[in-house]
Amino acid sequence: MNRAQQNELSPYNISPRQATILFVLSSIGHKTTLTELSKQTDRKINTLSQQITRMEKNGLVRKVRETPKSALISFELTAKGIETYKKSTKTSSVEKIMSALNEDERQQLIALLKKVATAAEKY
Repeated sequence: MNRAQQNELSPYNISPRQATILFVLSSIGHKTTLTELSKQTDRKINTLSQQITRMEKNGLVRKVRETPKSALISFELTAKGIETYKKSTKTSSVEKIMSALNEDERQQLIALLKKVATAAEKY
């Protein structure tokens, strides 16, 4: 599924991880710190920092300091980031792939994935 998602996102020059960051920033709706992003995406701060740096270079996000001398840095979507997010949400590969399962099978899959995720959180 990841490869299908990559193929769908390639026209927008973003990776699935970057699409997730765009989604989180859009959902939060205000400036967000790396710590907040880390909690929302379950990614380490150093990994997110690298992704955000690439996204900033591509004009999708911008760094915002609370004051000129502040060490606290937040991130927000740019106009280009908002537009890219909107376009990227129109992808349908996951829905097409999941259509191979009937409703009962989907519910079973969701329950099993939740069980695995809960077990993984213990580590």
